[in-house]
Amino acid sequence: MEKQKNAIGRRKEAVTRIWLSRGTGKITVNDKDYKEYFSLVYLQNQVELPLKSIQSLDKFDVKINAAGGGMKGQAEAAKLGIGRALLELSAEYRPALKAAGVLKRDPRSVERKKFGHKKARRSYQFSKR
Repeated sequence: MEKQKNAIGRRKEAVTRIWLSRGTGKITVNDKDYKEYFSLVYLQNQVELPLKSIQSLDKFDVKINAAGGGMKGQAEAAKLGIGRALLELSAEYRPALKAAGVLKRDPRSVERKKFGHKKARRSYQFSKR
């Protein structure tokens, strides 16, 4: 058995550590099955996307350690991490993964609050008198 590959994925405040090894397609997140951890189907699809794009959903076992952020952030961080781990495994996956868009870190995050404002851009209600 070859050594497992590991990678890190991030999105917003979420950070996921990924361990990828050859196996039967078992994906676990924080010691739970990913279908149990990510109960929404579209989040499960996000996690499966890198493996689906190279037609190997049942060839790898993935162990994910997710922390911080919310469900969506963690699912998308896992997507990036799995993509990076597959790339470490074999460079020939790159075109398929790149076409699926799983190698790009989503740079969007929450804008900071400014002083004199209620939120980042929302001002306090203007009172003329």
